[in-house]
Amino acid sequence: MAKKFLRVPELILGFDTETTGLDVGSERAISYGFCAYRYGRPVWSEQFFVVPDLPIAPAAQRVHGLSIEDIEAKRGTELVFNVEGGLAHAVDILRRYQDQGAYIVGANVVRFDIEMLRRSYHSVVGRSLNDESFDLSMLQIIDVIEHDLAIEPGREDRPRRGLEHLCRFYGVKPGGHEALGDARATVEVFIEQVVRNNAGQPTLDLAAPTEESRQAIETR
Repeated sequence: MAKKFLRVPELILGFDTETTGLDVGSERAISYGFCAYRYGRPVWSEQFFVVPDLPIAPAAQRVHGLSIEDIEAKRGTELVFNVEGGLAHAVDILRRYQDQGAYIVGANVVRFDIEMLRRSYHSVVGRSLNDESFDLSMLQIIDVIEHDLAIEPGREDRPRRGLEHLCRFYGVKPGGHEALGDARATVEVFIEQVVRNNAGQPTLDLAAPTEESRQAIETR
């Protein structure tokens, strides 16, 4: 059972992907979205795209609206990688934020986004991420779906816990099945969950730095 968070961690990184399909063992990510929040405020974000090495399933395309041609057309205006380049860039971002002590926030992020990343890296690069001295199990993860179950285990109020349903319940603007939009939505849902855990205490109070952390920032 996930624990209930009573404060927003100093540094959190929202993470989401859009993919060619739903099978983590064989599909590929075609876009990655990352957004960093420090003390509850957005400080950085990036979205990039990947030309996959296999077709995009029609059902997946109906969800995110991206074809391979759409992705190719983004060259010159957006970051577009091949599969190996996209994996390397995503791993670099996750490693960088792990080194800073960030919590990774997502929806079903361990079983889907991170697991697809792990399997795709091994399949495409031919090495395990452990061989690159990057142990995904060491990431600090907050899954907003699991966190919501910790807040309210019953099914009466919230029978469905997908990201869209959580956005609706917590009054957060949905991401629209765009990787960066969904990454931001997961962070905003998490912040509202923390507010709920504290009986509506203002968000800024829950994310404000302590005197100790302020001094640490000032001496950096």
